[in-house]
Parts: sequence; structure tokens; C-alpha cells
Amino acid sequence: MDDATDDEATDAPGGVLKRGDEIGYEAVDAADGLRKGVLIDESDGAPHFAMRRFELAPGASVPRHTNAVEHEQYVLAGEYAVGIGDEEHVVAPGDSLLIPAGVEHWYRNEGEEPGAFICAVPNGDDEIKLVE
Repeated sequence: MDDATDDEATDAPGGVLKRGDEIGYEAVDAADGLRKGVLIDESDGAPHFAMRRFELAPGASVPRHTNAVEHEQYVLAGEYAVGIGDEEHVVAPGDSLLIPAGVEHWYRNEGEEPGAFICAVPNGDDEIKLVE
């Protein structure tokens, strides 16, 4: 190892390091109680995927919808329901999910603890359609 400081490592050529306190979170319009923080994406030089962190407050739900792109998710905290197609699953920390492009899905947190998950998606435009 060299004597580089943390700040120097952050700006190392060929890579990006973003500290947790550098991530800004914003409310997601389609769902009360859902917040999103972009961890890494095209603006950081990631050529293929964006990695986001979502927080789902107790009592919050995300309506049934589809996306034009696939989602890979990893549950960090909480226990909450995820619907994928016609199936509903209760997920907990350590669980992983694949939600293929175009498949209806939704979320519901009936617990007392916030839920949190990492969601990776391909870079580029994503068309989100709410399902009535």
C-alpha cells in the first residue's frame, strides 16, 4: 500500500469512491414513504449499470407497475412484501431478487422497521408504467 490519504483514494484514476454521507436521497413521486439515493451511475463513469439504494418507510407501499428495464435487488434491512408477477414474497436482509423487464411488481412494508435495498439497473432511459 502507498501513503495515499482517503481523499486521494477518492479521486484515484480509473475508479470512484463515494462515501455514504455524500449520497443525497429524494422522495419517489409515485410512492409515499419511498426514498431513493443514487450510489453510482453514468455520471460517475459507470458504463453499464446504475446502483441505487431505496428506503421503504414502515406503512409505505409502492403501487403495481412495470419498468422497461430489468432490476436486480439485494435486501439490506427490514422485512417487507414484494410482488413479482402473480406471486408475493416476504423478503428480509440477505435476500436477492430479479425483476425482469416488463414484469409487474410492487412493494408493501407492513412492519415497524424501515426496509432498505440496493437496486441495480442498466444505464439509460427507463419507462415506468403504473398498472391500474
